[in-house]
Amino acid sequence: MPAFGEERIAPANGIEIAYQEMGDPAGEPLLLVMGLAMQMLGWDEGFCSLLAERGFRVVRFDNRDVGRSTKLVDAGVPRRFDMLAGRRSTAAYLIGDMARDAAGLMDHLGIESAHVVGASMGGMIAQTLAIEHPRRVRSLVSIMSTTGSRWAGLPSFRAFAALMAKAPRSREEAVERAVRTFRVIGSPGFPFEEERVRDIAARSYDRGHHPPGAARQLHAIMASGDRTRGLRGVEAPTLVIHGRSDPLVRPSGGRATARAVPGAKLRLVDGMGHDLPEPLWGELADEIAANAGRAVTV
Repeated sequence: MPAFGEERIAPANGIEIAYQEMGDPAGEPLLLVMGLAMQMLGWDEGFCSLLAERGFRVVRFDNRDVGRSTKLVDAGVPRRFDMLAGRRSTAAYLIGDMARDAAGLMDHLGIESAHVVGASMGGMIAQTLAIEHPRRVRSLVSIMSTTGSRWAGLPSFRAFAALMAKAPRSREEAVERAVRTFRVIGSPGFPFEEERVRDIAARSYDRGHHPPGAARQLHAIMASGDRTRGLRGVEAPTLVIHGRSDPLVRPSGGRATARAVPGAKLRLVDGMGHDLPEPLWGELADEIAANAGRAVTV
């Protein structure tokens, strides 16, 4: 089974980004962008191995403000009102800045264009990369994400409450919070993978626990606005994957994304919530590879 190489640090867009690679260095580049407060560990090594086995050069990385990438400590913690209201003037950065981070990482790796796959907030970053840097995106896969419209993908009250829960103060609290959160937002149609959730949460805590970064990322989401108009100009082959049982970004977010992008394919998955359950890995890897196959190789 393919394995990730050692973790490295890249200069990108004026900050530093932690990343890992897997697969054939000569394979078509596949950039994986993770979601809110999640480190690159959220792209499970087993899932990434399936992508590498399909011939891709797989790259996963920590977004700014999580893991071992740069923390914007001097920006402080946003006020809850500003964050929830999406007050742009007080946001430390926007989703567009995070898309430029991804482009900067590609520059460092000598990748002119890549197949880009984003989950949740990572889907928003991937969408923005396709809108603002279209030549960098060979194909686009947006998973459990939305357009930024205030009327699409609204969370259930229970899921929103889990998202806004008080930040943990210890490793044990961080692990238990992750378990509670994914019991709420995870996939009800599949067995709950508690051991895997605990393992990722514990390793994430050890790599770089930084709750203020999650608040700044959420502020970026809320302040970045509606991408619908920009998505109408996306020409990269696009696949939208969304769980029918997602309570955090409800399926209307995926439907809105697919409607906005010309020619986009929509795949609604029965029993899937706001996670990537292992029984779906093979199917999702096939869908990603098939969408990449629609792209013109450059």
